[in-house]
Amino acid sequence: MTFQAQRATTIHLDAVANLFDAYRGFYGQPSNLEQSRAFIAERMALNESSIFLVQDDHGEALGFVQLYPSFSSIDAHRTWLLSDLFTAPFARGRGVGRLLMNTARDFALQTGAKGLVLETATDNFSAQGLYQSLGWVRDTGYYTYTLDLRQR
Repeated sequence: MTFQAQRATTIHLDAVANLFDAYRGFYGQPSNLEQSRAFIAERMALNESSIFLVQDDHGEALGFVQLYPSFSSIDAHRTWLLSDLFTAPFARGRGVGRLLMNTARDFALQTGAKGLVLETATDNFSAQGLYQSLGWVRDTGYYTYTLDLRQR
């Protein structure tokens, strides 16, 4: 069975929303398909992210990657935040994640970006192995800080 990545549009909304809901579940969020669909629909409608989807020959959604634009003031170039990467559990080990990562890299090159950045959970070893096998380097020179405004 072959598959390829394609830029997701509103006709792919339900497929992406289902994967996005499962992705959120992977990170401990309760399933909320309505919220997931609304979030993805808004990103698409406002053109706030670039989403790529992999489907098999029968149209079944296997995985997705979502990129958000960012900019480096120091380098005065665009960068892309690889925010979300998810492969459906039944499709893991078939090269879907690698295809999505390479698609994200190719898209960044096509848009003249300086590079891509991502964050992952410290215990997500399989993803870390994939990233490193594709030439990504873990940053040791910077700390990431967050400010949760919902907690105030």
